[in-house]
Amino acid sequence: MARIDVIMPQMGESIAEGTLSRWLKKVGDAVKRDEPIFEISTDKVDAEIPAPNAGVLSEILVTEGQTVPVQTIVARIETEVGAAIPASAPAAVGAGGVSAPASSTVASGPGAGAPPEKKNTAAAAPSQHQRAAPPPAASRSPNGNTFEDRVRTRSSPLVRKMAAEHNIDVSGLQGSGIAGRVTKRDLLSAIESGGTGTRAPGRPGAVPSMHAPGGADSHGPAPEPWPGDVVEPMSVMRQRIADHMVVSRRTSAHVTSFMEIDFTRIARIRSTHRARFEAETGQKLTYMPFIIRSVVDGLKAFPVMNAAVSGTNVILRKQYNIGVAVALDWGLIVPVIKRAEDLSVSGITRVLNDLAARARAKKLAPAEVQDGTFTVTNPGVFGSLMGTPIISQPQVAILGVGTIEKRPKVITGPDGEDTIAIRTCAYFSISFDHRIIDGAVADQFLAFVKQTLESFSEAV
Repeated sequence: MARIDVIMPQMGESIAEGTLSRWLKKVGDAVKRDEPIFEISTDKVDAEIPAPNAGVLSEILVTEGQTVPVQTIVARIETEVGAAIPASAPAAVGAGGVSAPASSTVASGPGAGAPPEKKNTAAAAPSQHQRAAPPPAASRSPNGNTFEDRVRTRSSPLVRKMAAEHNIDVSGLQGSGIAGRVTKRDLLSAIESGGTGTRAPGRPGAVPSMHAPGGADSHGPAPEPWPGDVVEPMSVMRQRIADHMVVSRRTSAHVTSFMEIDFTRIARIRSTHRARFEAETGQKLTYMPFIIRSVVDGLKAFPVMNAAVSGTNVILRKQYNIGVAVALDWGLIVPVIKRAEDLSVSGITRVLNDLAARARAKKLAPAEVQDGTFTVTNPGVFGSLMGTPIISQPQVAILGVGTIEKRPKVITGPDGEDTIAIRTCAYFSISFDHRIIDGAVADQFLAFVKQTLESFSEAV
């Protein structure tokens, strides 16, 4: 009888941990090779993780809601389907309420350190904010760093960027993440305190939230539920979104401009080619590929809109990787169309539809939500006229698309007389980082996108 370990995968080079958000199988279930058995959430993506082998799920060592380092054993699979399956509980919870590491030394089954009648109590699921203990430190690398050193200094690019902007040495901070990894919350706490030194162990910084960016203490006590209220914990994805939005508002000097764009020509082109396009490609032809194509042309004309800020330097990106916000039933994700400058409207349509479908099915790879240089969000699909979207760091601008609808407009004819006509229109907004983008440049960019859309060629 052979047992196969199921590990927490590394979903990206800068990702050191993941949260097991949901088990899709339970102990005793038969599983097929490559069949999804659990879901994880990281800083970058939600994903379903497949079984490494066929067999029976014999042990679950990490419960839903736990955050563990990559390479942690989260479950075991018996490769002989007909074998008896031991009634094993999740990893035991040790003193202090932190679950024991899921490794080959974890005891399971009867006589594993707690009498059978006490195992249900010991296996109580930890709260969403409890983290599994880190694995033993790895051997020293050639440069002399321990596992903890390497993980801490490999904080996310956003953390390193913020630290550089505030002249904070990441290696000098006491991190609260796995193996001392410095998280965004640790860095925000250091920025709030105005210091650059190491925070005292055992004294975590105030946790930022959507309502209290500097932590609960900066705006008084946290609100308490009243009788009849319903209290629901944030999902892991919602916590990530909240953190990213707060960090972005604190990092960039947000300004938003608006313009109304006439889509009548695009609507006519779409109507003319729609049936043929969908018959030939099997893809739905929407307005978004036309918008993305025009945005890429605008970014080429105004390079600072496709930039990033690094301390006192401005990085002008030469790749045009367009993130497109996709609303999910459980949150929001932004897959990225890589090198959109090389794609036609037809090519953008194929890639966009594929990314959106896989985002909703939790099939995106981490690389497909990374390295965006500019983002487009489309709240207009829900009927919103306009909005002021928050920039996705480390980008410097984001385009908001309002609902596209028919409106009465005043049109000046060839003879100079004004008439009222029905036109297909939408409001566009551009939120930009005023640290490096002036209002004139942002407005010129948006005017360029407007002119491009209103005079779009027939090629699809």
